[in-house]
Amino acid sequence: MTTPRPWNLLAWVALGLLFLKELALSAWQVLRATLSPKIRARSAIVAVPIELRSDAGITLLADMVTLTPGTTALHVSEDRRTLFVHAMDAGTPEEVAAGIRDGFERATRRVLA
Repeated sequence: MTTPRPWNLLAWVALGLLFLKELALSAWQVLRATLSPKIRARSAIVAVPIELRSDAGITLLADMVTLTPGTTALHVSEDRRTLFVHAMDAGTPEEVAAGIRDGFERATRRVLA
């Protein structure tokens, strides 16, 4: 295992851009759902398997999930292998989990690797 390199500027910039993109997309989806005469939100609590193990990595991931409109990180399992997330509009649990793993978690691993 390598020592985290928080000075990895390029990875931090990529993470910031990803967060801004997801923030804008999520805000738009929440706005549409809120203003729609027919609200069809399918909220769910999803267990997202995660590979991050460090306090910094899990905290960063949970904070980004919570700061993104429509999602909230609720809890991390005691074995630190699962992040429980409430999603305002979850297509399927697999889609929610894959979106978090393939987006925020992957970028967080790059930042802290």
